[in-house]
Amino acid sequence: MSEWDYKIFWDEAVNQFKEELSFPVFSMWFIPAKYEKSTENSVVLTVPSQFFRDQLVTKHKKAIEKKLFELSGKKLSIEFNINKENTANHDETEENAAVSGPISTEKETKKRQKPAKTEDNGRGQHPDLKAEYSFDDFVVGPNNSFAVNAGIAVSTNPGTAYNPMLIYGGVGLGKTHLMQAIGNKIWNNTNLKVIYVTAENFTNEFVECIKKGKMSSFKNKYRNADVLLIDDIHFFQGKVETQEELFHTFNELYEKNKQIVFTCDRPPSELKNLSQRLKSRFERGLNVDLQTPSYEVRYAILLKKMEKHSIKIPNEVINMVAKNISSNVRDLEAALTKLIAYKELTKKTMDEATAKNVLRDIFGSTRQRNVTIDLIQKTVADYFSISISDIKGKKRTKSFSFPRQIAMFLCREMTECSTTELGNDFGGRDHTTILHGCNKIEEQITADPSIEKVIHELMNTIKENTNK
Repeated sequence: MSEWDYKIFWDEAVNQFKEELSFPVFSMWFIPAKYEKSTENSVVLTVPSQFFRDQLVTKHKKAIEKKLFELSGKKLSIEFNINKENTANHDETEENAAVSGPISTEKETKKRQKPAKTEDNGRGQHPDLKAEYSFDDFVVGPNNSFAVNAGIAVSTNPGTAYNPMLIYGGVGLGKTHLMQAIGNKIWNNTNLKVIYVTAENFTNEFVECIKKGKMSSFKNKYRNADVLLIDDIHFFQGKVETQEELFHTFNELYEKNKQIVFTCDRPPSELKNLSQRLKSRFERGLNVDLQTPSYEVRYAILLKKMEKHSIKIPNEVINMVAKNISSNVRDLEAALTKLIAYKELTKKTMDEATAKNVLRDIFGSTRQRNVTIDLIQKTVADYFSISISDIKGKKRTKSFSFPRQIAMFLCREMTECSTTELGNDFGGRDHTTILHGCNKIEEQITADPSIEKVIHELMNTIKENTNK
């Protein structure tokens, strides 16, 4: 097939991505990527920088290759060349820079990403762990110090004191990072067999093995692990047969003193549709939580990420980002990635006004998430023409209990507070009362569309009031 034919497929893929993606995403990642040439089994693109290349690989490489396969009927890999002109002309100086240093070369990036130790030693293939997830890259603060220290202890002496270990917390707070840091340290410093799997992949593999009659190989794989890391166990809710298999896998590993680590988006006590005996296994060892980072920790995270990418952004911009994004680490990283991309692609000086404009969509979405319990209680009270004291009070008539349960439900959906924290803010109620109230509203939403409409109206009002 001629080179021209490959270019046709690339051009058509770009046209389709233009229709499928939002314009900001398309313009940021696809317009700067230029078709250069083809080889027998690949399409080679020219991209403006190493950072751009790394991000494009992470975010879109699989989708591009899938699209090219759909168009050409041939498996074509995507390869990249860095535009040397851009690299040579890159401005490496800027006043008020927080971190200095040259942009990483492709060779250095590959070296950094390569696992430190990959030999077999009879323990099977390398676990599906990201090499960059390490304890060295974890910024420690009051929000996570106990969890991180526990993780270091587990990775130093797996299968001993803290077994199982369960890490829980909201979205984007570092649960997967901490779990994989544990796995990487054990893999790189011992000859133990480490298996990392998401709960979803564990479930899918389990179902597939049942279909193909290969349950013995499934059991051999997971029950012969020295260290089993399962991410996002809340996915197991309602999956009865998978829970049964996990229960027996847990018991066998635990009896052999093999290390088990789980992550979850909430404490085990708040999981629904989960067998009590499995829940008790999750709670048996050490449960640690990751909380939202303070301003100081957020600032330190941004500095560390800049150092890793060898990029320079003024202190006042970093300060502004740390103050405006308080929800989680993932949002911080997304903001910094966008600033770095803008700076490298435009070659413009980054000041506070420019940064605010570049991050206006991220700032808007995070402000909506920074909803308080007080705001929800006031909004619900106003909507039903009752007082906040009625929302927090003990009156059980429906005119008070129904709004109270709606407020509980909205707090669970729109904040990152645990049910224990919510109980304290609803007149000192037990966390089980909060769960009961939330479950009642969920049932009524399913049965009565008018209640779902009320919930949406209240959510919209709360979001509008948050942004004022």
